[in-house]
Amino acid sequence: MHTIEINREPVELYKILKFEGLVGTGGEAKIVIDEGLVKVNGQVEFRKRNKIKHGDVIEFNQISYLIQLVQ
Repeated sequence: MHTIEINREPVELYKILKFEGLVGTGGEAKIVIDEGLVKVNGQVEFRKRNKIKHGDVIEFNQISYLIQLVQ
């Protein structure tokens, strides 16, 4: 499992995909979420602005990412 470090929470799901380079743009992030290609904590997530926080797990392209808050 990979780790994504955030310095504040919550962070909107599409922004994490964009800023971590998992997709090319925010628009692309919104599309993959709309298409049901992203899971949060094991459940398909369709809310682009879902608030992600420390301890959440995002799955995309068969890779899991654990969200860690660092300060």
